Amino acid sequence: MKHQNFIKGRGAQQNTPNKFLKHVYEKRDDFLEFCRIEGEAVDNNHTQYIPIFPKTIVNKVTSPDVGMQYSMNPYQGCEHGCIYCYARNAHEYWEYSAGLDFERKILIKKSAPELLEIQLKKKRWKAATIVLSGNTDCYQPAEKKFEITRKCLQVFLKYKHPVGIITKNALVLRDLDILKELSKNQLIGVNVSITSLSEKTRRLLEPRTTTIKKRLETVKVLSENGIPVNAMLAPMIPGINSHELLKLAKTVSEHGALSFGFTVVRLNGAIGQIFTDWIKKAMPDRAEKVLHLIQDCHGGTINDSRFGLRNRGEGKIATQIHDMAKLARQKYFADKVFPRLKTELHKDYKDGQMKLF
Repeated sequence: MKHQNFIKGRGAQQNTPNKFLKHVYEKRDDFLEFCRIEGEAVDNNHTQYIPIFPKTIVNKVTSPDVGMQYSMNPYQGCEHGCIYCYARNAHEYWEYSAGLDFERKILIKKSAPELLEIQLKKKRWKAATIVLSGNTDCYQPAEKKFEITRKCLQVFLKYKHPVGIITKNALVLRDLDILKELSKNQLIGVNVSITSLSEKTRRLLEPRTTTIKKRLETVKVLSENGIPVNAMLAPMIPGINSHELLKLAKTVSEHGALSFGFTVVRLNGAIGQIFTDWIKKAMPDRAEKVLHLIQDCHGGTINDSRFGLRNRGEGKIATQIHDMAKLARQKYFADKVFPRLKTELHKDYKDGQMKLF
């Protein structure tokens, strides 16, 4: 049974303090009691879209645990509200909270397509796959309104440059026309995140995301149109969704995925507090069990910062998850290969059209 004050439609149930700020904003009990007596809402729970103006858009990824060289994010913050999201901590750099602010204050980079074009035209730039998005979902609800991701894909197509996509939103199918053109030159790979086959689990973990049914349909439609799909079965959370790994792998393979990846959940930075508060309100009957299982995967802590281990986990439970993944690859992906994206075409399209001489 959920906590009676559970905020519907959101993942985080609080705004954690920002570690970079001296002052802390909190709602005192007397204020909450006043709101109750007066019948007033404590807050309106609305999403804000806030424009920002970055000077660059492509980020070099230096973490050895992340399988990408470059990423770009049209949006900071994510309305999907996934409770485990590692990107939450980045919102603190913008002087917001990693909790509810991350889901309700979405920073919009309208200049992203122009900044991307400047980057791709640089003489010293050597093509390497740029991933949309290494941090927050490029097809979150804001994309319906602003269409920044679509405009960026048009830039990648114009300059024949390889691009990867990570999303858990069926909105990616809106851009099927561009994706098909990119795919003709082996310039696109899509990673569709599917964390569970249970809608109940999905609604708790990822409150404003596309349904599991639509995500599986997305994998199928992309695959049928020749666009390679990798399924991201991540994170695996012991006691919540880790028991689904084999069935998840089988299902995404049947829908056309060429490969899958996974991580063992890691609650770094402020996410540990956010997740702990959430699970005690969302799943009070098994909160302590799940938290102990996560600790068992990370040397007794829920926050593991060790490179090489933090996404893999260690110990018996983590080993069981890795063994299931190994079996899944043998059973359901033995004859499948995710293709290498082409980087060699771009040099002939530096000015946006093919060089004749």
